[in-house]
Amino acid sequence: MFRLLSCFLFFSAFYCSANGKILATPGVSQVEGAAGGGLVPWAQLAGYATEDEWALSGFCTQANVDDFELSTCGFQANLFDRVEFSYAEQKFDVLPLSTTLKQNIIGTKVRLYGDLVYSRYPQLSFGIQHKQLDNADIAFALGAEDDSGTDLYLAASKLHLGALAGYNLLWNATLRHTSANEMGLLGFGGSQQNSWLQVEASTAILINKHLAFGTEYRQKPNNLGLKEDNWHDIFVAWFPNKHLSITAAYINLGTIAGIEKQQGWYISLMGYF
Repeated sequence: MFRLLSCFLFFSAFYCSANGKILATPGVSQVEGAAGGGLVPWAQLAGYATEDEWALSGFCTQANVDDFELSTCGFQANLFDRVEFSYAEQKFDVLPLSTTLKQNIIGTKVRLYGDLVYSRYPQLSFGIQHKQLDNADIAFALGAEDDSGTDLYLAASKLHLGALAGYNLLWNATLRHTSANEMGLLGFGGSQQNSWLQVEASTAILINKHLAFGTEYRQKPNNLGLKEDNWHDIFVAWFPNKHLSITAAYINLGTIAGIEKQQGWYISLMGYF
């Protein structure tokens, strides 16, 4: 995957150069491949393409907490600021068991209404993420019902220029329909499932055109009865130009597979073309 991503970024630089949007407005890459924050997909589409442009972007992310490590690489395509296609490969290391789980995610997102900056009301997008777990032995042992599933989400985002003491303020709200356990890494469904709808939210302050600070919240279902906790992060994102962003974050993932107090760090590198 790393070799594929490197080739993708190298060749795309010669064929695509979309830069019609304001710096930092596409956000970064979410761990499931969609444009947005690290934990939550936003209504924005990946890259800087406007209605007469197309854009490509690629990313790699590393998230480490006390007993688990998640590595993700993927890429996105934005067609004329209307449709986003994404692909991500996740590798999840369960350190206490010396075991690695892998998951592939194919996604698409469609902008339904508006513009992040210029429309009166928030930009609104609808997204789909289909997830396939490579090895579901642990998931089935914990009580999961399936090794694949499809998430549907509706996201609304808005950037308010100069709204907070002269600084630009961004917010996003996402409603997700999902049966995924720990994002799908522990399978889908279970005997304790009682709600398919989960709420996710993000907010960020743009200190200047290159630097953003923010926080995210992601509600999670407790299908397996293992006290699956909601996720939180506090992040900083740096956009030196329209071809690169670097994001670092403190993450609190709570209880994973019955193991409590999973806290740590997250870093992501993303290239835009």
